[in-house]
Amino acid sequence: MANSKNSLASETSPYLLQHAANPVQWYPWDAPALSRARDEDKPILLSIGYSACHWCHVMAHESFEDPATAELMNRLFVNIKVDREERPDLDRIYQLAHQMLVQRPGGWPLTMFLTPDDRTPFFGGTYFPPEPRHGLPGFRTLLERVAHYYAEHKQEISDQGNAIRDVFSRLEANAPEGGRPPDATPLAGARQHLEHAFDAQWGGFGQAPRFPNAAAIERLLRHWRTGADGENADVQALFMATLTLRRMAEGGINDQLAGGFCRYSVDDYWMIPHFEKMLYDNAALLPVYSWAAQSVGESLFRETAELTAAWMLRVMQDSEGGFYASLDADSEGHEGKYYVWDQAQISAVLDENERAVFAMRFGLDRPANFEGQWHLHVFADLDSIAAQLGKTETEVAALLRSARKKLFEARARRVRPALDDKILTAWNGLAIMGLASAAVALQRMDLADAATRAVDFLRAHCWHGGRLLASWRKQRARHVAYLDDYAFLGMGLLRLTEARWRTQDLDFAIEIAEALLGHFEDQQAGGFFFTADDHEQLIHRPKPMSDDATPSGNAVATQFLNRLGHLLGEGRYLLAAERALAAAHPALEQQPSAHCTFINALEEFLAPLEVVVIRGEAPEIDAWRLAAQSLYAPNRMVIAVPANAKNLPGALALRKARDSAVAYRCVGTHCSPAITSTEQLLGELGLQQIKKATENAL
Repeated sequence: MANSKNSLASETSPYLLQHAANPVQWYPWDAPALSRARDEDKPILLSIGYSACHWCHVMAHESFEDPATAELMNRLFVNIKVDREERPDLDRIYQLAHQMLVQRPGGWPLTMFLTPDDRTPFFGGTYFPPEPRHGLPGFRTLLERVAHYYAEHKQEISDQGNAIRDVFSRLEANAPEGGRPPDATPLAGARQHLEHAFDAQWGGFGQAPRFPNAAAIERLLRHWRTGADGENADVQALFMATLTLRRMAEGGINDQLAGGFCRYSVDDYWMIPHFEKMLYDNAALLPVYSWAAQSVGESLFRETAELTAAWMLRVMQDSEGGFYASLDADSEGHEGKYYVWDQAQISAVLDENERAVFAMRFGLDRPANFEGQWHLHVFADLDSIAAQLGKTETEVAALLRSARKKLFEARARRVRPALDDKILTAWNGLAIMGLASAAVALQRMDLADAATRAVDFLRAHCWHGGRLLASWRKQRARHVAYLDDYAFLGMGLLRLTEARWRTQDLDFAIEIAEALLGHFEDQQAGGFFFTADDHEQLIHRPKPMSDDATPSGNAVATQFLNRLGHLLGEGRYLLAAERALAAAHPALEQQPSAHCTFINALEEFLAPLEVVVIRGEAPEIDAWRLAAQSLYAPNRMVIAVPANAKNLPGALALRKARDSAVAYRCVGTHCSPAITSTEQLLGELGLQQIKKATENAL
């Protein structure tokens, strides 16, 4: 009889702990598991997933909880379960290997079979049903076939493994021949590719499943901003960005009662989501909604940003300041059950007037849109509802607020989706970036407070001996950190420094930069490896350049080092950023829309970046800072440093405080004389002209 607990029982990951009582003899990815596979010459069955993954739960219930399936797995394989959020290095490698073997993209759960000696994959897939269906083999039959193939075809497997390793070795981007410096070609390419993929009716890019591509939206906002104060403003770029933001904000992908975006929409209309909510999606969407609100003044964008931030702080922030990873798609065993409504539930909560307005607004007067129930999605504008009901828009808005409040409170009494409460350094870095950017754009210093608490949490719990750890849960920090951890946190610290000054935050950012250069940089070809130079040796050391569900760590590291280098006048940081751009440039030219974050970094390198440092006493320099940050200017850094700040690093030490407030403005390596009034500062920044041109364009 199998033990009541397997080797996952001592893990901290909620996903791994979900499998601790399986009859499968699961191991974490560790030395005992890998040694056992080698010693017994058993192939490794590697299963990668995450806590909020719906199909991971389905496969667990169908197969991993089944004693007959477990008996086969235990007899034929060494079974290793991995949380892809804790070990993105393993997930990245074996997702790519899956694509090579199967010739189609992977996903989760990822099911890979590895050789025991060098952990090279020889077969794989994603979800497998217990019995054959939809063209997929039954999982038990598959297990027997794979084990038999391994026993009988070791030479073929070895040859295939060598081929896979050879492909891995040739995959990553290298510096262009002759050291050609980066140029602006990818900026125009990204703009063209995004317009080609744009859906002019529903917003977004490409077809369903439709993901909220925050990097693409930011790229379009930045493209528009670059020419917004001239005669050739790219209004179409602004339209593509704002239509996408509007459709998502009004769609079912956005929680219409509580705020917070789901992972993706299964349709082209943003109506029915895959109901899991990830910290990283919301951290990335928060700033683009804030920048759009700052740019065009539309209340919907500000409200969406504020509701997203409120959800992050209410549901996802730990009492000590860190942010949790995700909310499950399922509750009570059913996907989306927490979020959907039937007519009786609505009628039990709302009065007649509220119900009439709410039904028209969210489609309850139409056929059910999710398995016989209604998932909330905006169908009617306030003015059309007001006209049909003979009310004013103000009355309609008030009834909607009342109805949403009542339904929010009623829904809160339901069984909530499971919370994955591990705290990931990289995703917290994104949350810090998002909250700090929103704090500046929306002038909401409480959001900077929340970001500051997250920074302090990470420094206290995940920073040891000059190095980061990637994950924390239940008083235990684990797993050496990856490129994304350093890059996202470093950029988050710089964003937070623009919202408020703390000497320790800039010092922390410098320590992060030094660790990046010391342990991750490819000094021969440029760019940054995903794992550190002293990381566990795996079959591949990737150097990923493109965006995926999160921004490219290489791109964010490049942007971070370029910005920090300009702020401090540190040439080593600037050269590392330039080398990374040179390494990425061929990929940016070939697939520009897949590298939007890198193209933003390229734009800041070519522009060049503008840095404004304000010195003086707090009340006055805060007013100067707010004036300088009043309009969206993505290629500008504005930092207000109190007069009493001591031991400033690098070029900051040259920005001396005076008897009254003073500003120093540098564009690239060219610095202007000291600026001694807000009127002069606004004139130097061209804010009056930009504001007028923007108003005319809109």
